[in-house]
Amino acid sequence: MFIGQPDTEQLKLKAKEIRIDVIKMLSQAGSGHSAGSLGMADILTVLYFSVLNHDPQNPTWPERDRLILSNGHICPVLYAALAHAGYFKTKELLTLRRLGSRLQGHPSRLDLPGLETSSGPLAQGISQAVGFALAAKIDKQHHHIFCLMGDGELDEGQVWEAFLFGAKEKLGSLIAIIDRNHIQLDGPTEHIMPLEPLKDKLLSFNWQVLEMDGHNLEEIIATLMQAKVSTDQPVAVIAHTIPGKGVSFMECKSEWHGKTPNEGETKQALKELGRL
Repeated sequence: MFIGQPDTEQLKLKAKEIRIDVIKMLSQAGSGHSAGSLGMADILTVLYFSVLNHDPQNPTWPERDRLILSNGHICPVLYAALAHAGYFKTKELLTLRRLGSRLQGHPSRLDLPGLETSSGPLAQGISQAVGFALAAKIDKQHHHIFCLMGDGELDEGQVWEAFLFGAKEKLGSLIAIIDRNHIQLDGPTEHIMPLEPLKDKLLSFNWQVLEMDGHNLEEIIATLMQAKVSTDQPVAVIAHTIPGKGVSFMECKSEWHGKTPNEGETKQALKELGRL
């Protein structure tokens, strides 16, 4: 079970290794989503090596915390985190999107240990997480349910219905982490469907709201541990991230939402990540 206060330098190194694996995976596959995967590497590292109560040797341990990846297209970073945490061998990462691979373009819980749900259709993860949290409350269980979401998903009405229900049922074990990277498939989020003032909207839905720098490891740890403190309110964490973090030519560029690096770009990306 990984839970505790590891050295932040070790976490920084692990996040770097995960980003390097993400680039190698996407380059080898020739398709996938680069920006969001790189942008969430620090948060996934902290979750699996500091915050989540989980056991790679017993993935179905009843008392484990649950993590639901709603924006399933950033699964390369989840796969890399799971592999580094010990759920399967890291050498399998390079089979991403191959025919017959367990690592497909969107996660399938029937194929890979450590996955709680299959994801792909955007905006459905928070509804699943609400269901998980309600079941835990009914069963008087004390684990937490984390739902990772892209900010573009907030365009969907289903998300806000789930927010309403989570607050109404006082689902204090539910923590939604919103990747506020300001990009989605068609461009900047504020051009497509403005979300601000996001914090005020979430507060008006009776959620507790925290904000954090999604690349400051100490801040991520402190914020997520604060979110786990028992309460009768679900918690929304607005994580301010840089899409494509660590690779200069990908950072904050919406065209890298669903694009992978070619051979030359891969070499440049790995060179830059090696200097982090």
